Amino acid sequence: MEIKNTILETLKTAGKPLKSGEIAEIAHLDKKLVDKTIKTLKDEDLIHSPKRCYYAPK
Repeated sequence: MEIKNTILETLKTAGKPLKSGEIAEIAHLDKKLVDKTIKTLKDEDLIHSPKRCYYAPK
């Protein structure tokens, strides 16, 4: 649960869509963990992908 919040906060403070690698770097998380969590966040309709491989909060 904490990782989801970290990713959401990272996306909100960035103010622009980010790639999963950028999210991992900014939040100091493992990229594979970020990729897995992004899939969950998309399924829960909390983030969207404005363009391929970029993610932003809804």
